[in-house]
Amino acid sequence: MKWCRLQSSGKAVYGIVEGSQIIEAQGSPFARYRRTSRKHALRSAKLLVPVVPPTLYASGVANYQAHVDWANAFFKRAPTPLPTRADIGYRATSALLPHGGTIVIPKDASDAIHYENELVVVVGKTAKHLSRDEALSCVLGYTIGNDMSERTWQGMDRTFWRSKNTDTFKPMGPWIETDFDLGKAMSITRINGKEVSRFVTGKFLFDIQYYISEITKYVTLHPGDAIWMGTDGATLPPLKHGDVVECEITGIGVLRNSVKREK
Repeated sequence: MKWCRLQSSGKAVYGIVEGSQIIEAQGSPFARYRRTSRKHALRSAKLLVPVVPPTLYASGVANYQAHVDWANAFFKRAPTPLPTRADIGYRATSALLPHGGTIVIPKDASDAIHYENELVVVVGKTAKHLSRDEALSCVLGYTIGNDMSERTWQGMDRTFWRSKNTDTFKPMGPWIETDFDLGKAMSITRINGKEVSRFVTGKFLFDIQYYISEITKYVTLHPGDAIWMGTDGATLPPLKHGDVVECEITGIGVLRNSVKREK
């Protein structure tokens, strides 16, 4: 099942995507819901981010080996051993942007504006102290995130407060897919229709079960929380004014956004 959020009659509602249509739902996928008789054409619907997470978790730079190696070279730092524990960080929900929205590059940003195609795990129910074997029991489904990054600021600042969390730097969508086969998934990124990146989505250093189990040792996960699972390899070429970036994960869909620079 594909769950989306859309604007209908001036308010945000959930809907179920079926083919070229959206069936509007009363309620939400995180509680009781029922289908209504209201239908929308998918091509003309105004999609919103599929969920506004109470908390948005991020895996950090170290969840794919090739991306760790590339980041060491890009930032001209000495190679370091691969981590033995996952870094768990946070991103700002104020930076979220829906499918079809415009990524805005601040006018004082450098030209090192990079995409990061990421699988996003959406939590469906409250979870605490889950074992690895229990971890996936709290997952509603999966969506796509583009962890936009200003690399110059990322190298300068002691935190990622602006390099990762500038307004519009967290595109997410287009919907939540509840029937997803991670073992068959590929992550593909295109800029202006040209493929620039492709990797096996599930080739994590630390898998989804690990993250959920580790987080819930200390922090309660709540319905709607999102865990961004990182990206692999190089994230080049940089994005620039006028570009259109597409982040696809096979089995989920395509997250598409345009790019502009502030004047």
